[in-house]
Amino acid sequence: MKPILVVMAAGMGSRYGGVKQIDGVGLDNEALLDYSTYDALQGGFGKIVYVIRKDIEKDFRSRIFDRVAQHCDATYVFQELTTLLDEKQIALSQDRKKPWGTVHAVLSAKKEIDAPFCVINSDDYYGREAFQIMGEHLSNIDRNSLEQAMVGYVLKNTTSLSGSVSRAICGVKDGYLTTMRENKTIYHEGDSIYSDIDGTKKLLTGEEWVSMNYFGYTQFALDYFSDYFDRFIKEAIATAKEESYLP
Repeated sequence: MKPILVVMAAGMGSRYGGVKQIDGVGLDNEALLDYSTYDALQGGFGKIVYVIRKDIEKDFRSRIFDRVAQHCDATYVFQELTTLLDEKQIALSQDRKKPWGTVHAVLSAKKEIDAPFCVINSDDYYGREAFQIMGEHLSNIDRNSLEQAMVGYVLKNTTSLSGSVSRAICGVKDGYLTTMRENKTIYHEGDSIYSDIDGTKKLLTGEEWVSMNYFGYTQFALDYFSDYFDRFIKEAIATAKEESYLP
């Protein structure tokens, strides 16, 4: 069975001011999502699962899904604030506006995942090589293992001159990921790159390895995600901003 691509496309786009998941950026009005879908299929993925919000379903179908589904095995699921929550938890989260993060997004698609899978953002450009590398890895992975993988990127190649970005800076030793630290504000000042961590400004080299939410797992990781999310939601249910992060 070929690996599955899970695309997280339920973001609110609050800073962007629109549904950037489906906005055109290419010469023929392609969305970034179009490039990732095509590159994944070329890289050996056999199924695409899109995680979206119910309120963008109509636009998503007309703009992306109905066309893609003519060429491959594709489906979509909804990630809403109330997804996976019980009635008591729903009542306690009335003040929250956004879903519960990337683990929540993946678990929203759990019923559609029956093979090794990869998770990506819908609004990032990853490049075809990334899908070839991950596709080959997941096609040859021991499906009974809990082995995980991440495609990393050099920080300076992932920043923006138009504003700050959020990246997890990674510790890497001998090709293995050892640590990840989320940096929600990474920005340019002149030719330099800085991060703002807990109010402290830190100069970065730009050569750091960072995560852009490109992870690969076997389907057995889903049980661990479920256990983690159950613990997370009990502590975060009354908060407005806490999120559950992969991996």
